[in-house]
Order: sequence, then C-alpha cells, then structure tokens
Amino acid sequence: MAMAALVPTLAGCSIGDIRRPPPTPTPVPSSAAPSSPPQIAEVRGSRLAVPRQYDRPYVEFVDAYRGYALFGSCDGQPPGRNCPALLWSTGDGGRSWQRLRHPKPVADNQQMYTAPGLLALWAEPYGWWTSTDDGRTFRHSPGEVAPPQWRATQGRFQISEKTGKVGRWTGRTLRPLATQPPLPALNAVVLGDAWLVRNGTRYEGPLVAAGAGEDGRPYAAISWDEGRSWEPTTLPAPDGEVWLLRVESVAGELWLIGERPDRISFPALWRLEGASWQRVRAEGQPGAGRAVPLGAGVVAVVSSRGAGALLGGRYVDLPRWPLTDRHHLRRLPDGTLFAGTSETILLGIGHLGDRTWVEVALETG
Repeated sequence: MAMAALVPTLAGCSIGDIRRPPPTPTPVPSSAAPSSPPQIAEVRGSRLAVPRQYDRPYVEFVDAYRGYALFGSCDGQPPGRNCPALLWSTGDGGRSWQRLRHPKPVADNQQMYTAPGLLALWAEPYGWWTSTDDGRTFRHSPGEVAPPQWRATQGRFQISEKTGKVGRWTGRTLRPLATQPPLPALNAVVLGDAWLVRNGTRYEGPLVAAGAGEDGRPYAAISWDEGRSWEPTTLPAPDGEVWLLRVESVAGELWLIGERPDRISFPALWRLEGASWQRVRAEGQPGAGRAVPLGAGVVAVVSSRGAGALLGGRYVDLPRWPLTDRHHLRRLPDGTLFAGTSETILLGIGHLGDRTWVEVALETG
C-alpha cells in the first residue's frame, strides 16, 4: 500500500478551525518530463504490521528525522472496533518505524498535526490528545477548541478564530492586542526573528500582518514594537488578483505569498527589504505552480515543468530534483524540504538548492 501526505494548513497563523479536511488544489496540467533524469539518493522502505484493509496513512515529518504515520480509516470508512486507528513514528528519517499506542483509536474522525516538540491527535467527537515526548504519553483535552499545547506552537502572535483579531499568546490564552493592524482583511500574522531597538526598548520582530481584500488586492502592516503600534505598508501591485495572502518567516527573511483565485496561477511574491516590500519575480518563471521561499532570496518552485527556482531575478530549472506538479512542497522548521503526493514522500536534505533527496516508502500487510 502506498501512502499519502497530510496536506499542511497554511503557513503563519490563519483564521479558521484547523480541524478540517486537507485542501485539494486544482491539479496543474502536466507537460513533458525534464531532459535530465531526477535523482533519488536513497529509498528508505519499511513494511509495517498493518492489515491490508487500512487505507493509506497520513504522514507528517517534523524535521529530517522525526515523523509520524496515522492509519485513520479502513476501506474508506472511519475506524471502528474491528479497525482501530494505528499510529507509528520514526526517529531516523524513515529508515525504521515503531508502533505507538493511539490514545483514542475508535472515533468518528481521526486527524493528526505536528509541530516541533508536539504531536496532536484529534479524535472526533472526543477531543484532542497531545504529546510532548514523541508519542510515548498523551494528555487529553476534551472539546473542539485546539488545546493550549497546540496553540503554544503557533507563535507568540496569532489570529483569534472567534474574533478575527490579532492576539498575543500568554501561555494560557490569546489576549487581543490593544492596537489592531489597520487592514481591510486579515489572513495571517507572523513574527520575524530579528531583534530591534525602538526608543531604547528591545523588541523581537518585526511583526507582520497581511490579508487579501475583497477587491483582490494585497494589504500588509508592520509593527516594530511587538504590536503596540502599526504602520501600513505599500505593496508593489501584483499582476492579477490575490485571494489569500500568506506570511512566512524563513531563515531571517519575511515573505508575502499571494495565492491566486484559481489556486493554479503562479503566486505573487514579495520580500521585506528594510522597511519596504519588493516584488520577487523572474523572467521565464512558469505561469502556474507553487512557490516555497528557502532563504537567501531563493524561492523553490514546483510546476508542470518539474522543479525550479527563482534566483537573482532569473528562473532556473532544477531537473535533478525528483519533483512533479503533483507534489505538495513545504519547508520544515529545520530547513528540510518535505514533498508529498498520495503515493510518495520525499525529503530534501541540504541547503538552498543543494539537496540530497530520499524517498520514504511504507508498505503494509
């Protein structure tokens, strides 16, 4: 049996309940394969003691080593007494897997979320179970609201699901900021990792809030004092409408990613340089595809042409990367690239465009 990657929620702190089916982007039309053969340096295959009636697992990796696989359904149906949810983990990048005890294996719906130092399981309607010791023990949090353990991993500043306002996480609750960003729409808020001095006081940041308005235009504001005050910022106009604006903090850089209404066309990209946003685009970039900032001004791209990168104002193909337009690509907190389809999981280990790719393959039965 092949495996499926759990499509991640949007980067940053976005409005909405995280307990939802993974989105399925409209597929990008395929084209001819690249001329140079892609390379997979290693296949890490394992056969798990899982009965064949189980559907493909959801697989998540936290970094290059730690990963989890959740078998949450059988023959397309929720797990029952004859088909309890099964949970597995790896600590060596998928070379070997160990069975974990699932704290609530029979439920109407099973979902799994991960963050550095945390594994979170949602078993509807019984609530949440969170683990901070790699799945050896779990803590139960009844109810539908995401538990504090999960919220603590989502950054010091987040958007309230109830009010849509920016708040500061206190360790127990999300406290709304007295001064909200002056934006007509709010999709995400992210805190940079630099240290700033304003009027003799040291702050972490900057703090960026962003959103796409009903008019299809992107909006962003910056706080240099951790949300005590905000400055609206001007974004160079994108070529076309934006329906959702994401913010990402990557290797000391802050990026805005404007997703298109059709979820196919190539996103609009901006990078913060000093106190202003600069459009990032390149001659020859594909008209459709997905973009993942890597740091140092480099953006990885997955499109019908395969893998590529925006680099110094130009677009370059990366034919040795074994990626297609079917892969959902994202950067893990340690810099590892995670690429998943419904059949395969790939890990890109290395720096910027210099990656060694390994395939993690799970078989059952």
